[in-house]
Amino acid sequence: MAINSNIIKRPSDQSLFLTAAIGFPLLVLIGYFKSYYFSAFFADVQPVANTLVHAHGIVMSAWVIYFVAQVALIRTKNIRLHMSMGMAGIALAVLVVITGMATAYDAQLVRRSAPPGADPHGFFLLPVSDMTLFVILFAGAIYFRKRPAEHKSLMLLTAINFLPAALFRIPVVTAEYAMLWAFGVPLIIAVACFAWFTAKHRKFNKVFAVGGLLLFAAFLLRPVVMVSEPWLRFVAWLAP
Repeated sequence: MAINSNIIKRPSDQSLFLTAAIGFPLLVLIGYFKSYYFSAFFADVQPVANTLVHAHGIVMSAWVIYFVAQVALIRTKNIRLHMSMGMAGIALAVLVVITGMATAYDAQLVRRSAPPGADPHGFFLLPVSDMTLFVILFAGAIYFRKRPAEHKSLMLLTAINFLPAALFRIPVVTAEYAMLWAFGVPLIIAVACFAWFTAKHRKFNKVFAVGGLLLFAAFLLRPVVMVSEPWLRFVAWLAP
């Protein structure tokens, strides 16, 4: 008996990615509302340090918009334009890394800026690891661009990977728990998304799992590496 393939419905991830397309820019807006986007309206906020910070802000904002646009194109079944914009995404990703690393180098190693109580040289590990994870996850997403489940799960993880920077700026916990809040919440979100994805598809997605494990490993290693002597020696050598 022949089976009409059109009758078979594939599991839909629209609700998950709609949530991501709303939640990601919303958290970024909340996190940077006072410190960047609307800083001019707050007298107690220091002015933006320099043009480099603005360049980084513009590029990262463009990345958030790009992520939302790509989700919207999939929801409207405009697959061809979604794929065409993939090339633009590669160029934008390169700018994300260049401006992100340049801004971090200037902030932590040149101006020695860091949250109260944090060593700028140790804190420099956070943007470095964020950008490293972004490169790995986005490169994986491009590699698996013809395998939708793997591609979109890795793109989702790129968004989750950038949440700590925004969460650091949402003061819902005391300073001593800021690291746990900023990196723990995205990790919980990643686990929840993986569990939802697995239950929805009834299949263990190895690529999604590996990407999530990378975030988890970074969560565990950051506090150790950032105060380690080898890292601090390396950054001291790197600093001007």
